[in-house]
Amino acid sequence: MKNVVRVDPQNPARAAIERAAELLRAGRLVAFPTETVYGLGAHALDPQAVRRIFDAKQRPDWDPLIVHVRDVGMARKLMKRQLPQFDLLAERFWPGALTLVVAKSGRVPDEVTARRPTVALRMPRHPVAAALLTIADLPVAAPSANRFGRPSPTRAEHVVEDLRDRVDLILDAGPTTLGVESTVLDLTQSPPAILRPGGVSREELQTVLGEMRIAPGVSDELAGRGLAGPGMTLKHYAPRAPVELFETNEQLEKRVLELQGQGKRVGMVVNSMDAAVLARTLFAQLRELDAQAVDVILCILPAAEGIGWAVRDRLFRAAGLPVGK
Repeated sequence: MKNVVRVDPQNPARAAIERAAELLRAGRLVAFPTETVYGLGAHALDPQAVRRIFDAKQRPDWDPLIVHVRDVGMARKLMKRQLPQFDLLAERFWPGALTLVVAKSGRVPDEVTARRPTVALRMPRHPVAAALLTIADLPVAAPSANRFGRPSPTRAEHVVEDLRDRVDLILDAGPTTLGVESTVLDLTQSPPAILRPGGVSREELQTVLGEMRIAPGVSDELAGRGLAGPGMTLKHYAPRAPVELFETNEQLEKRVLELQGQGKRVGMVVNSMDAAVLARTLFAQLRELDAQAVDVILCILPAAEGIGWAVRDRLFRAAGLPVGK
């Protein structure tokens, strides 16, 4: 496609990045890789540009966006007040797969935050994302570059599959390295609350924060003050085929026989029992199984530790089940 530009993931050509930056400054949409998944970016301080994200993704406007920043200085301009915890976490985990929710400054449009008083901030590590933020010199609102509710894109072709010409430019830097989204940590709560597990583990956060908690279930959030952060809807990251989850091989093998006896086409997510490998490949596998038109997708869950906790979260949401902690 004409709107796809291939770039080196480590040393992207400056001309391609400048073209993308110019589009962002003009209020257009640019899909770009981060270390987690591909993001669909717009100028975060331009309300009209931000609305284009929701239109392209068919995303409901009650679901807040993450704002990507070039550095801590840019982040501070979007915050209402400075927080010691923010500084500690940014020093340890930025750039990286950690999103921090803080009270927002008046500069941040309501379109970004679903009219909430907080904003979610992240400084990505990927060289292409870093170069784009530096050259554009503006904060970029960027959820995952896919249709709302679908598996997140870990390759540029996934962006094309879902959004095609709804995006003005797609920077193709090959597959992402982590494969699951960032961890979202709410610093406005006491103790801080993990709203979404992701690329930075609970165990890593505990080394800096000590006490923290896990956010209540999505139903509790909806019944109270609305969604606290991105990616918290119950049915999310979902392929078209139904997903069934298992803790053991024995459970899975029994279910395979049952489904085959019913004449069903069964797809299975390959799980090497290395949670990091599964994280990198999970969304691509779900999309590939959809392309094969299977009737049902089966997967063995990884252990609930490290990045395995984030993978379990995505699988529970893909299956439309309450997230197991």
